[in-house]
Amino acid sequence: FRRDRSANGVLETLPQRGRSRLSGLQLSPAGQKDDKDNAIEVIPVVSGHSTDAVVIGAGVVGLAIARALAQAGRETVLLERRSHIGEETSSRNSGVVHAGIYYPPGSVKAATCVRGRQLLYEFLASHQVPHRRCGKLVVARSAGERRALQSIRDRAARCGVDDLDLIDGAGVRALEPEVEGECALLSPSTGIVDPHQLMLALQGDFEAAGGMVAVASPVEAGELFLDRPHRIRVGGEFPTELRCRVLVNATGLHARRTWDFLVNGDARQAAPDQFYAKGHYYSYAGAAPFSRLVYPLPEAGGLGVHATLDLGGQVRFGPDVRWVEGVDYGFDDSGREDFVNAIRRYFPGLEPARLQPGYTGIRPKVVRPGDAAGDFILLSERQHGIPGLLSLHGIESPGLTACLALAESALGLLAG
Repeated sequence: FRRDRSANGVLETLPQRGRSRLSGLQLSPAGQKDDKDNAIEVIPVVSGHSTDAVVIGAGVVGLAIARALAQAGRETVLLERRSHIGEETSSRNSGVVHAGIYYPPGSVKAATCVRGRQLLYEFLASHQVPHRRCGKLVVARSAGERRALQSIRDRAARCGVDDLDLIDGAGVRALEPEVEGECALLSPSTGIVDPHQLMLALQGDFEAAGGMVAVASPVEAGELFLDRPHRIRVGGEFPTELRCRVLVNATGLHARRTWDFLVNGDARQAAPDQFYAKGHYYSYAGAAPFSRLVYPLPEAGGLGVHATLDLGGQVRFGPDVRWVEGVDYGFDDSGREDFVNAIRRYFPGLEPARLQPGYTGIRPKVVRPGDAAGDFILLSERQHGIPGLLSLHGIESPGLTACLALAESALGLLAG
């Protein structure tokens, strides 16, 4: 299809075949196509459009769910308050395809990470999204940590991850000469991906199935019903109202706030509280000292300050865990010494002068500092009693890896 953005999204030009009923919102700039065989129709802005499904939040999970809904035949609109897709948690992370080794058996994280990894690698290959199965080492420095590694391996096996290899210190040095450790778990199925290219591929599939992404379109209010379509008010430069039978809250860092103004206390079950864990990433100038990802043992709130690679071979270290009150992406360099000490536990040859402040990311947590790690929470009609509403909470790591599996789960929950 082709879209006319000359009026900043006020006019929409779409082919007659597969035309969406919604218009008047600012459209995403990605995924333009020309179809000269189809007549072009100009649709003026009219408030009060109806569509089958609305997904709020165009991060990687929202994109995956919207894609699944559209491919299942539902006319779907994906709303994003920012000016581009995936500007928050989805683009401010390590870009790792996780194997699924850390999560408790039976948890949603474990199930969707293991299933999601399989689906994701298949998707990346079929859509030619840049990625690499580089593998990763989880390093132990002592006999006590060795026992912790063995526990992780046993737990991972119960989750269906059966390719982990426990190697000794000599084996570690043979694979990564710069890494020091008594032993390590080698995870060959861990990899890296370009998150932005992944999201563009998901968006392309979504739009090819007839879906529409509307950016700069914040949802400001909602009215939910038991016996007729839900109604939501969309702000931005061109406010409008939408009616839909299916409504998905995939707003990540803003999931609890979105839930509150949509549900307004009328649900049978309340959504979990939301907390924020901020992480800093440092880039490492010069040649990469590793060919694989290198992790310490996990710590409270995260997986420890680890070394990851991007597809260009650049190494970065992070993230740390700093609990914060709200969303602020400013970089605080005061924790540099803690970073250096953490990295030197497995990389004693670190040259601190090569560490350069990179970026920050924020994880949406459903547990307080000091509590046991939280799980992904998907609230459907079964919990809250509102037909057609699905609300996702605590979608942090491994959300990117799990995105396609979460979309599968979403379809199942919305089907009843």
